[in-house]
Amino acid sequence: MPKVETASSDIRYATGLHLFHAGWSNCSMRVRMTLEEKACQWTSHHLNTRIGEHITPEYFGIHPNGLVPALIHDGDVWIESHDIIRYLDSVFPDPRLTPADAAGRAMLAKWRKLASDIHVSAIKTYIYSSRPKDRRGKSAEDLECYRRLQPDAQLREFHARHSSDTGLTGQDRENAEQLLHAAFAQLDACLGEHRWLAGEQFSLAEITWVPLHYTLKRAGYPVDAHANVKAWSRAAAARPSFQKAIVDWFDGPPDAGSPSAT
Repeated sequence: MPKVETASSDIRYATGLHLFHAGWSNCSMRVRMTLEEKACQWTSHHLNTRIGEHITPEYFGIHPNGLVPALIHDGDVWIESHDIIRYLDSVFPDPRLTPADAAGRAMLAKWRKLASDIHVSAIKTYIYSSRPKDRRGKSAEDLECYRRLQPDAQLREFHARHSSDTGLTGQDRENAEQLLHAAFAQLDACLGEHRWLAGEQFSLAEITWVPLHYTLKRAGYPVDAHANVKAWSRAAAARPSFQKAIVDWFDGPPDAGSPSAT
């Protein structure tokens, strides 16, 4: 569901690019990184998801699942990070971030699917289980509001467990670690044959996985245990978009803002 309707007149008549996002959200990082690679001018609407700024009827009126990011482009609302970055690559084609060859596009689709498949079971579980106890989950009030507004049963169940007295279990974390180990082993094998994940050119495959690598590393996962992944992450971190879209925003909005985020 990449494009959705909105009843908000403020949104319907908004011009230009507007991004509703959170600093530490790896899905938001993907969109910010794409915008930076394209040198797009965009307006930031930062939401502090740690204190529930996204759990409001107004925001659910923009994004039907109350998630970040949501991109507004000349009044049209786009959701789901994978769909947003593909959309941006189609309407702002310079530089092109989708591989030109069929083999590269197939590899991109593979990495996109893997990231989606393990999003809740591995990535979200590992990151949330790494949080300090005093930031364990949603308050009872926010959780009840979330239950009423959130149509996705998997997300309702995940946040209910995370916010419970016991939180996520050691077994949950162990299962997540096993999935992550298998995923990064696949990345390492691919990067032993190609410079980048979809071939010899930087692409949306990097924009899909670089934020995951960064947030998992910040959460304590040994993402650089594989030599090829470590070299790949260093090459990605050298790009200006990495600093502007990921590092500068991770702990919240940059103090002085960004030339492209106003």
